[in-house]
Amino acid sequence: MKGVILAGGSGSRLYPLTRITNKHLLPVYNQPMVYYPIQLLVECDIDRILIVTGGNHAGEFLPLLGNGSAFGLKHLDYTHQERAAGIADALALARHFVGGDDVCVLLADNIFEFSIRPTVERFEAQGGGARVILAGVDHPEHYGVPVFRDGRIERIEEKPAVPASRYAVTGCYLYDNLVFEVVKGLQPSARGELEITDVNNAYLRRGRLQHDVIDGYWADCGESFDSLLRANVLVKENGANKPVAEPARLSA
Repeated sequence: MKGVILAGGSGSRLYPLTRITNKHLLPVYNQPMVYYPIQLLVECDIDRILIVTGGNHAGEFLPLLGNGSAFGLKHLDYTHQERAAGIADALALARHFVGGDDVCVLLADNIFEFSIRPTVERFEAQGGGARVILAGVDHPEHYGVPVFRDGRIERIEEKPAVPASRYAVTGCYLYDNLVFEVVKGLQPSARGELEITDVNNAYLRRGRLQHDVIDGYWADCGESFDSLLRANVLVKENGANKPVAEPARLSA
């Protein structure tokens, strides 16, 4: 399995902090934000990692991360998203890097209290398809929200005015290599982007998407200044990417 970390975007919600740097290089407690997803993948023994950058400050990643040796890696790959055209558009840039392998995709502004290793292992055992991680949140209307039927996800609604559940789809997605064909067939949304929710719904229609519900916190650092502050406090008080003794629990 290969890892893809999506670290592009304009970071407009965190302006003016992002006026002179990429938001994923901002500090979260005692580390740059982008360190956390790299460490999360390395903890799962995923050592082939692509960083997808974007915006006007993409060149700042290389002097910070180098070849990944600080994380125990032999090499890091980089590519650049020329314009912010959605998460699925950024993922499409990883097609040649991923090749025939499975892929774990992480949004670089998401931080997890515990390792995702149990989810990675479940995905590898399920034999292809897709797997997402859900978290209970106070404001699910800001995210992709799963609609359940008989304990299974029936569909995912993007930022619904009236959420069907209290869960959000976090920024961790595991796919087989057919995901690039799925992305190729997408149409831009009303905001002109290729949406990752459409990718997940395509797998759902095929009956090929499963999910886990995590314990511990999940922090979306890029949602707002308050969410960035919350992430700093959570990491300071609880740490991040901690190994888990028990598998992530399933909601279905």
